[in-house]
Amino acid sequence: MSDVLKTEKNRRQWSHVDSSDVQEFSEAKIDTVLSFQRTHDRYAETPLRSLDALAGELGVSKVYVKDESYRFGLNAFKVMGGIYAIANCLAEKLKLPIEDLSFEMLKDKKVKEQLGDLTFISATDGNHGRGIAWVAHELGLKSVIRMPKGSSLKRLEAIQAEGADVEISDVNYDETVRICDQMARENGYLMIQDTSWPGYEKIPLWIMQGYAAIAMEILDQLPEPPTHILLQAGVGSYAGGIAGYFLHKYPEAPPKIILVEPNQADCYFKSFENEDGAMQSVGGEMATIMAGLACGEPNQAAYEFLCKYAYGAISCSDEVTALGMRIYGNPMKGDAQVISGESGAVTMGALYLLCSEAALVSSKKELAIDRSSRVLLISTEGDTDAESYRNIVWKGEYPNLLGKLRDELNV
Repeated sequence: MSDVLKTEKNRRQWSHVDSSDVQEFSEAKIDTVLSFQRTHDRYAETPLRSLDALAGELGVSKVYVKDESYRFGLNAFKVMGGIYAIANCLAEKLKLPIEDLSFEMLKDKKVKEQLGDLTFISATDGNHGRGIAWVAHELGLKSVIRMPKGSSLKRLEAIQAEGADVEISDVNYDETVRICDQMARENGYLMIQDTSWPGYEKIPLWIMQGYAAIAMEILDQLPEPPTHILLQAGVGSYAGGIAGYFLHKYPEAPPKIILVEPNQADCYFKSFENEDGAMQSVGGEMATIMAGLACGEPNQAAYEFLCKYAYGAISCSDEVTALGMRIYGNPMKGDAQVISGESGAVTMGALYLLCSEAALVSSKKELAIDRSSRVLLISTEGDTDAESYRNIVWKGEYPNLLGKLRDELNV
């Protein structure tokens, strides 16, 4: 099997949706989430594109793409989780239901006096931390952000511009999360992290529900439900939130949820590949350009959910997401252009290869992608590091993908 792209069907996938597993993603709950997010004056629904020419080229019925580069002017989706989680933390401190609050109310001088001097802390590769710092700055509160070793200086500068205390650590993402947890305990900070562990489950759930609001937007925009949804995995919170809403909405005929990961941080792929189905972790530096997905330890709550309901997983090399970035940026005639960053484009690169390379026909069949498939992708970020984006899309970094793939598969 090629290191460029590997697929693994989840052999332990449940054949039915247990309503108790998806009750936190019900239409009523996510409507509450979206209603709060809409109270911010910069909220706007992000566009959904139908890439019909590409769908014809790939031999599928439809390819839909939700473009999150327009989200709150922050060029990425992550703020949808952060804004809702922070609002819930503040609602608890104010002893008010979230339904009674708006973003403007939280900015009120009297409310700020009630809340006192609060500091939020989070670990991030860039997008999540920028969202937390932006929300904190909007509310006149403080934020401390720590980034893993190898993080982009451009993304650090974007977080600094939101007024955060931000530094790059000398360890990987998962270790940086532990550093932030210790700092929160020592300093009385509020930790806003999208991964969970025993004793830290409530805030990650709020973040997942914040992401699920994107799915509610999508269903308002789609003419018909998708048959397949390819979702970037990371720790799994975003994938779990999106999947949770769709599974609650269509319990009898849910779309096939396929997780996509960098091959340097493919903990879900390795878990599905594992004979006993136990959750697997990946350690080390996890050197990949897909910085937003370089997470070696799954969110435990998200894993328990996705190991039941994800149809399969795909493990990809960096060349795959570079291909996806170029496809999005240089569309077929009649299709819309999408500016998609390294963590945003991997699902496009994976779909293109599965549908266009004869060497991957068995992988495509394993994931049940055929002419009737209506495939939903979410470009989760734009060019959050513009220099890196240009190096890949303009200057052609990672150019030898197809030759590498064919050499590895001896075709």
